[in-house]
Amino acid sequence: MNNNHSVSIPPDVIAQALSQAEALRQLLAPYITPLTPTQRRGIAKMGDKTLAFVEKAYELSQSNPEFVPPFLNMSEFAIDFSDANNLEPLFVAVEQLHSGVDDTKTLAGSEAYHAALVYYNSVQKAATQNVAGAKAVYDALRVRFPHKKRRSEENSPENS
Repeated sequence: MNNNHSVSIPPDVIAQALSQAEALRQLLAPYITPLTPTQRRGIAKMGDKTLAFVEKAYELSQSNPEFVPPFLNMSEFAIDFSDANNLEPLFVAVEQLHSGVDDTKTLAGSEAYHAALVYYNSVQKAATQNVAGAKAVYDALRVRFPHKKRRSEENSPENS
């Protein structure tokens, strides 16, 4: 069994990280505007390709204000442009942290599940050979073993 996740993160490190994450959340809370999934799907998004256009439009609106329509709120444009730019490095840092935590959690979970399967199979084999105590251990694990339902179970009157 190949194990790539071999260093346990100490509980105090997890606690410190949670504390710092909460402090970061509280620090940014007054400035964060959450979106619903519907809102997120329905808005135009600025990406790498549109960034140059937005930058140039903002720059030119500052140097050529005679072309700014009266219904365009320039102070709002300035806030939006500034935050879109200034949040990018924070977004990248948080994404890298998210990716690393997600990868480590996924790997640790996969390896723990694999180890549990190896143990379960060993206990199952011992139970079939009537090794003392193995049946009780097997029965305790068997009820928690995540297995797919068979078609006959899915179509039985109990599951309808």
